[in-house]
Amino acid sequence: MRAPRPRATRLRRESWGFAIGSVFFAVGVVPWYADAVGPVWDAATFFAGSIFFTLAGFIQLALSGRRPPRRTSSPADFADWWSAAIQFVGTLLFNVSTGAVLVGAIQATSTPSTGWTPDAWGSAAFLLSSIVALVAAYRRHELWDHDARTVHGTWLNMAGSVAFGFSAVGAYVLPATEELFNLRWVNLGTFVGAVCFFLAAVLARRSLEYQEQHGELSPA
Repeated sequence: MRAPRPRATRLRRESWGFAIGSVFFAVGVVPWYADAVGPVWDAATFFAGSIFFTLAGFIQLALSGRRPPRRTSSPADFADWWSAAIQFVGTLLFNVSTGAVLVGAIQATSTPSTGWTPDAWGSAAFLLSSIVALVAAYRRHELWDHDARTVHGTWLNMAGSVAFGFSAVGAYVLPATEELFNLRWVNLGTFVGAVCFFLAAVLARRSLEYQEQHGELSPA
């Protein structure tokens, strides 16, 4: 049996990272789950999900190149790298916000009703990353790695980023009442966004398997 190519292994890990992270975020926002496990474990679920996102985001950035493309590179390569870089920053921001809530839950300073809510800056980074990724997806023939982006996967990530954006808006704390603007937006937006990210990761993995079977995967 032929050993897997290094690049294929990294792609596989990237897909798994985004898929697992999405599952954690989708489960963590379900009310009955939060009630069943309590605030600490619910906060830990979100934090674990953000870690998987960060690991996957780092792999994607590494696959896009360790440094920004040169001036002679195509617009698609520029878009691919910057999309990955902005997304990676967004995952780090989610690490900070979910980690802060976990610490607060452990110290008994937060409750299930005031647990993790979508980070506005992290959500904005995801949305910007998805917008830039569309340039790379629609010009993938110009990429040094034609397998880096797919149109359907990029649009699924865009839908997930928009959903996370709605959840971040719903998480705005009203100064007069100190309550969330719309808790339903928070829960629904986070859940839908996580599902979209999960589907994008699963489809990317299936595409990878197809390319491996047919010998279409670009070499490392």
